[in-house]
Amino acid sequence: MEGRTKHAVVLLSGGLDSATALAIARADGFACHALTVGYGQRHAAEIAQAALVAAALGAVEHKTVALDLRWIGGSALTADIPVPKGGVVAGAIPVTYVPARNTILLSLALAWAEVLGTRDLFIGVTAVDYSGYPDCRPAFIEAFERLANTATRAGVTGSPFAVHAPLISMNKAQIIRKGIELGVDYAATTSCYDPDAAGRACGLCDACRLRRKGFTDAGVADPTRYQHA
Repeated sequence: MEGRTKHAVVLLSGGLDSATALAIARADGFACHALTVGYGQRHAAEIAQAALVAAALGAVEHKTVALDLRWIGGSALTADIPVPKGGVVAGAIPVTYVPARNTILLSLALAWAEVLGTRDLFIGVTAVDYSGYPDCRPAFIEAFERLANTATRAGVTGSPFAVHAPLISMNKAQIIRKGIELGVDYAATTSCYDPDAAGRACGLCDACRLRRKGFTDAGVADPTRYQHA
């Protein structure tokens, strides 16, 4: 990258967590290149929301990449498998887990970052209020950073990458408070795994339950449009 401005590639799904990660990266002084991936997800409404969030939070560039993971399937988000609506089950990996999703998304971000000449990647994963996905844990972030610095020209020639997961130890209420402090408009985000045709959140899937609880615990009005009260 030219000049002395810091640049970063930020994975942006259009959801609450990734919007907050983008706001944090910007607040940390990074010029942010936002990357959204349409991977055939059931909740594709989030892709349009990502564009709104990127613009609102001042991303210098926003790319949307199509990579259809429905040919793999194996998840309620990419196959004809019902989205669970019974509540988060502690200690279980739910069927909404998409095989290797964050590995794939971070790999795309890594490739783009190497071409851009930046060495900083941001991802909005959390290992506190989450659905138990293995690729949201600190161990995964650490392992991917090692991979990035082993498998790239930049890494092996002494220009290492850093994978930032600023939300990793924060619960949803803390994430929401931080985002509001940084000017995130959560009405522009969507988290639901099974929205209706009008884009209204189901209110019952794990993502909706965690989001709703986060706003309640933060003492902040929830701007989400739900199908169910």
